[in-house]
Amino acid sequence: MQNRQLKNLFEQSSAIRLIRSTNAPFVIDFLKCQFKQAGTITRRHSELVASLREYQTQLHRQQKKGLADSAENYLNAWCTEDTRWLHRFLEADQPEPVYELTPDSESALAFVDRIVQQDLGFVGTDSRLKLVIDTLADLTVGASADPQARLDHLRNERQRLDAEIARIESTGNVDSYHPAQIRERFSTAVDMLKQLQGDFRSVEDRFRRITREVQQQQHQQSNRGRILQYALDAEDLIRQDDQGVSFYEFVRFILSPVQQDKLQTVISQLNQIDSLAEHTEGMSTIHSMIPLLLAEAEKVMRTSQRLSTTLRRILDIRAHNERQRVATTLGEIRSLAASLASQPPSDIGIDVVTSPDIQCAFAKGFWVEPAEFEQVDLTEHAVDASSRTAAFESLARMQRLDWQRLRTRVADSVAMYETPTLGRILNDHPPESGIVEIMGYIQIAHDDGHYISIEAQEQIVIPRQTGEGSLAVTVPLVRFMVSP
Repeated sequence: MQNRQLKNLFEQSSAIRLIRSTNAPFVIDFLKCQFKQAGTITRRHSELVASLREYQTQLHRQQKKGLADSAENYLNAWCTEDTRWLHRFLEADQPEPVYELTPDSESALAFVDRIVQQDLGFVGTDSRLKLVIDTLADLTVGASADPQARLDHLRNERQRLDAEIARIESTGNVDSYHPAQIRERFSTAVDMLKQLQGDFRSVEDRFRRITREVQQQQHQQSNRGRILQYALDAEDLIRQDDQGVSFYEFVRFILSPVQQDKLQTVISQLNQIDSLAEHTEGMSTIHSMIPLLLAEAEKVMRTSQRLSTTLRRILDIRAHNERQRVATTLGEIRSLAASLASQPPSDIGIDVVTSPDIQCAFAKGFWVEPAEFEQVDLTEHAVDASSRTAAFESLARMQRLDWQRLRTRVADSVAMYETPTLGRILNDHPPESGIVEIMGYIQIAHDDGHYISIEAQEQIVIPRQTGEGSLAVTVPLVRFMVSP
């Protein structure tokens, strides 16, 4: 039985098919750079095509044989039913297709990362063992409904904490982790975070499969009541099974402002640990954890909302068909009435069967004061020659942004300060184009996958272009990371 299952797995698994493919080293490296190291969930078609062409150019310069076909052909091949390495779809706010990793490609990347760590001679055995023991101990306590058992556990924890507090107060010594233990636990946390990001694909894929099956049943002219029952039962099943319960608990946790503040505090404290100074890639992953997890949760919720949209469309179609049937019946009545106009029957009657129209008093909105429009003086405006000249002079002073020079400054600052803020870069390189240059740095941070806070802000003081005084600008906190 086990041999048969393994045989089917090796024949049907897209993850194994990716690892065994001819261009596996290049495909896995490219996908990891574009999605994992860049810290993005989706990539637009034009961006991915341009990145793949640049990647192919680098391979050819290194005289490596691989990925010789066109970039468009490779992207199309990676999205087929036989491969399923990328999922291509359309989003409402995007004018072109976007791509995301599939659960199979997530599994392949996680497997390769695990093997690479073993080859580098670093495996977090101590931290993983402690994590297993702590998890099992928490399980035995949390699974018990015995009040006495819970009280015994809490009293033991209190005694342990009191003993440690007394020892520190009496001796002043703290048993801190060895640098190797610090790096080991940090690596374990980063690995678990990467695995968590890959788990979202499985949850999202389940919602997507249900939506696809509902649409197929609709196209097959199935009974709408059965379609609605199937969709609601399937959604309830997702919310009740282990994977769904865990996901919705995660959503409630990550959306909590208290938990977000706690995570931000922990992340800021990690920056002060000297043993982690060289783990730039891991620190970049940790710094982007909160916005990335929020984006992942939002994307899965949008997929769930797409199922609700499909159901509403089904119900709207039903209402539309009902209106069409009523319109057809009324048309037949008018035709019959016109044919009998010359010789009307003596007895004419009609029975209308309808349901009572119940109106809720609370459904009516409250009275709102009507809006008042402000009067604007529409008299002809006299042309001011001096103001017009000043406007043209201001337009002539505008300079074209040199994107390559801005990116070079970012790279130099990252090499010097590791994770410099936008204010640090502007302090070393005062802007020559004013506010426009600041917006250029923010655009580079967005396009190149650097960290942009959705809450924290930074105030930047720059000299005015006229040379008189300075200008204070408040922008989101931008922290530039090491390029993938």
